[in-house]
Amino acid sequence: MVIVMKDSATEGMVHAVWEKLEKQGFQVHQVVGVNQTILGGIGDIRDVDIREYEVMEGVQEVLRITEPYKLASRTFHPDNTIVEVREASFGGEIVTVCAGPCSVESEEQLYTIAREVKKCGAKVLRAGAFKPRTSPYAFQGLGEKGLQLMQQVGEELEIATVSEIMEIAQLDMMLKYIDIIQVGARNMQNYSLLRELGHIRKPILLKRGLSATIEELLMAAEYIMSGGNYDVILCERGIRTFETYTRNTMDISAIPVTQKHSHLPIIADPSHGTGRRDKVAPMARAAVAAGANGLIIEVHHDPDHALSDGAQSIYPNQFHRLMEELRMIAWAIGKRI
Repeated sequence: MVIVMKDSATEGMVHAVWEKLEKQGFQVHQVVGVNQTILGGIGDIRDVDIREYEVMEGVQEVLRITEPYKLASRTFHPDNTIVEVREASFGGEIVTVCAGPCSVESEEQLYTIAREVKKCGAKVLRAGAFKPRTSPYAFQGLGEKGLQLMQQVGEELEIATVSEIMEIAQLDMMLKYIDIIQVGARNMQNYSLLRELGHIRKPILLKRGLSATIEELLMAAEYIMSGGNYDVILCERGIRTFETYTRNTMDISAIPVTQKHSHLPIIADPSHGTGRRDKVAPMARAAVAAGANGLIIEVHHDPDHALSDGAQSIYPNQFHRLMEELRMIAWAIGKRI
């Protein structure tokens, strides 16, 4: 349940409510707004009379959260969550673009692409050091060497970095080098990993699973948030349907639907959402028009010779043109790149 405190509530009043919630077995989470404090009690409320809280000093109202996801719900947190890292911001009026190669291949390759995407306005450099591939014979990434290159380029060019984690054993290594840790579609329901990510204090980019519903995506975010890490960025990256022309089916409607039910920022991945270079720009434009808080796009200076996902990587000149188009769309809906 959610307990909204009055504007005039003192710290002592808030503490009294917090203490009562804990005595009744609730896990308590607090959101401090501009004028109000909101307490969320996570637990079994079947035997709790909410009137006990309604009459407490400083309490404005008590609400039951009907959604299975509590911390990710707008009932608990009415205002948009804004996740900030370096110069990047997700969740406000800025549409933040993450761009870079599918995977780190070499120092020269990463520097070349990073300079191009930053020059065009990208605020986050994306690249994989560990690559989850369908075939065990495909390029699996450079591992820690790739992470070291990401950190080196990020610091030199002053750009935030995001890369995917594959398993819990990689967490300490990722924390040393990367600004934003990405959970890929295959790991969206890896609950052991999600719980561990709830204990760290770095933003998590959580991608929707191949066949996951929006509610399942929000429940995955709930696992992270229940551990105390509220800096979760959701990502719509397409779902698997019976259509085979594109790699996945890009669910643009998931963006406004998710924003209605959750305060967490949501970005879109048109590269994985379509798997086709010529479809990345149209889906990117559509996602921004639908209200996405950002994009994550694969860019490669020589995609025909890329070691992974070259077919869905756009050229730097295409990325430059796309960014100009996105600026116009963002302006039209009251946002900016």
